[in-house]
Amino acid sequence: MARLLIISALIVVSAPAVALPGIDAFSVTTNAQGEQTYTVTIQILALMTMLSLLPALLLSMTSFVRIMIVFSLLRQALGTGQAPSNQVLLGLSLFLTIFIMMPVFERVNTEAVQPYLEEKISVTAAIEKASKPFRQFMMRQTRESDLALFLNISGSDELNSAEEVPFSLLLPAYITSELKTAFQIGFLIFLPFLVIDLVVASVLMSMGMMMLSPMIISLPFKIMLFVLADGWSLIMEMLAASFYLA
Repeated sequence: MARLLIISALIVVSAPAVALPGIDAFSVTTNAQGEQTYTVTIQILALMTMLSLLPALLLSMTSFVRIMIVFSLLRQALGTGQAPSNQVLLGLSLFLTIFIMMPVFERVNTEAVQPYLEEKISVTAAIEKASKPFRQFMMRQTRESDLALFLNISGSDELNSAEEVPFSLLLPAYITSELKTAFQIGFLIFLPFLVIDLVVASVLMSMGMMMLSPMIISLPFKIMLFVLADGWSLIMEMLAASFYLA
């Protein structure tokens, strides 16, 4: 987890704020009366602000959004209410995200973090090298239409290559594409469970049992279908393949 924080810090901390060899935590000023004044530097304030944004920024640049939405839609399709709980889905999404993003993290660690810790490259070079694997991953998952949308909104000129796309455009385009993909996968997941609900509702109406909720009767059948089909393995395999085959 410490490596993830170092990687994220290298990406989000701006170059002017860390261009010096080290960041002074505070400065001490002694006046004529011998009193001392402690002043926190602007770099530390900026770094503390960035630390509060790291979780959201890290999750929005990885596969977490798609995975979490698909799991939430799966729970709604099953109709199990709060089972699995939000904590279970969150933990499952986080560890599956780490599994999917591990090749990207390893590249960042090899090309940027380790050379920077060994003082072989500067902070600016480390930030540039660390951003490339994330950029390549995000570009593979981003639709051209979404990228063109934000390019049009920003009023920027047409870009000639993917390397020219700034993070300010790539990040919202990537999140938009992830939302679209997640809801498309959720639609496909809903279909078999919807068929079960329709069949159960039709049977109950034909028997004149209109006061009985079809959800109560269909829930055991949906759970049985999901378990017999090894649904969790299929969902996780599909989610992992949706990133690597994109």
